[in-house]
Amino acid sequence: MFEGLSNRLGEVFDRLRKRGALSESDVAEAMREIRVALLEADVALPVVKDFINAVKEKAVGQEVVKSISPGQMVVKIVHDHLVEMLGGTVQTLELRAAAPVVVLMVGLQGSGKTTSTAKIAKRFKDKERKKVLMASLDVARPAAQEQLRILGEQVGVDTLPIIAGQQPVDIAKRALQAARTGVYDVLMLDTAGRLSIDEELMLEVAAVRDATSPAETLLVADAMTGQDAVNTARIFHERVTLTGIVLTRIDGDSRGGAALAMRAVTGQPIKLIGVGEKMDALEDFHPDRIAGRILGMGDVVSLVEKAAEVIDQQEAEKLALKMQKGSFDLDDFLSQIRQLKKMGGMGGIMGLLPGVAKIKKQMAESNIDESIVKRQEAIILSMTKRERKDPKILNAKRRVRIAAGSGTQVSDVNRLIKQFSDMQKMMKQVQSMQKSGALQRMMPKLQSMMGKGGFPPR
Repeated sequence: MFEGLSNRLGEVFDRLRKRGALSESDVAEAMREIRVALLEADVALPVVKDFINAVKEKAVGQEVVKSISPGQMVVKIVHDHLVEMLGGTVQTLELRAAAPVVVLMVGLQGSGKTTSTAKIAKRFKDKERKKVLMASLDVARPAAQEQLRILGEQVGVDTLPIIAGQQPVDIAKRALQAARTGVYDVLMLDTAGRLSIDEELMLEVAAVRDATSPAETLLVADAMTGQDAVNTARIFHERVTLTGIVLTRIDGDSRGGAALAMRAVTGQPIKLIGVGEKMDALEDFHPDRIAGRILGMGDVVSLVEKAAEVIDQQEAEKLALKMQKGSFDLDDFLSQIRQLKKMGGMGGIMGLLPGVAKIKKQMAESNIDESIVKRQEAIILSMTKRERKDPKILNAKRRVRIAAGSGTQVSDVNRLIKQFSDMQKMMKQVQSMQKSGALQRMMPKLQSMMGKGGFPPR
């Protein structure tokens, strides 16, 4: 997401940074290009107008003209206004109410509402240590209630028993009573959706809201639907008063305008974003981090947090020790590959790094494919335990067998073994440098080359 917008804005800012001083016409030209980029990314026209006017007012001021780096200052102004447009600060789900706290999930059919309900329930259970009950009020879509029950089993969250023929408001009242009786902390109500907004849907959702007095009314919107998602958010807010938005499929190939416009159109914050299909693929919406991603500044904080969640500390320490001793084998290499996959693969990591647009372009030109990681895993899994421990025994006959077993070519097996061999050689070199003291002797020279404080001397 945001890739097209990020590329367009990156080109504009690269030109601005190259100029020593900026005239008013330079800024005006940049604003025109930013305007077009935002409109192409599906940001609503009124939102674009307000954004450009606010940025332009500051960008032609004395602060920019007199700054050491005018181009960089314009980038900062755009960044700050993007953060403001996206909501300014992180807005978390409100649970400060008498138990059971009711969370009402609304949205159109196909937006990912039922899956998001289960994801949020899992989040409450795992991170907040809350006792959660889920109930499906969707009597229109076949098997919708059964779907939520199955998801409940997957994430370890209770669901309200299904009674055939019961209507949404009655289900909601029964769920509220069951939550009180069962001493649940949170009750999540998954309402019915429609292919488009109609009066029947709005009346039904409003009736459920009136019967349960939710602390949170969350609209689940698909980021892939662009302007339609913004219109949906506006109408739902007018009719049932939203408290927040959950944006799904933000990892997809969408243009990103929905995320930029929803906050401005509804006045309500985007609280959570779905970043994948797995039940734990749900993140808080950080306006400053998203703005950083859009402007190619990356999101290193999210990358560190993601690494901390998926990487087993003890396993990492064992691996580090093995690398130091030079006993790193293909099982350890497999462990590294799997940790990379848990973090979202190369694509997931690349999306959080600064200068991502340029790096992705270089990767594309070098034909670096995400599927390489999957092939490497398949190749290692096709080896015997002995082969993984001692790759030296991998003769031509064994390599043919491994290629056939992993559905790859012998050349793929050879490439993996060479990559692993190169890594082993590098580790041995570092180890010998440590033993001889060469590494320690090099450090003062490196520090003097880098200058004091670790920065290059000017």
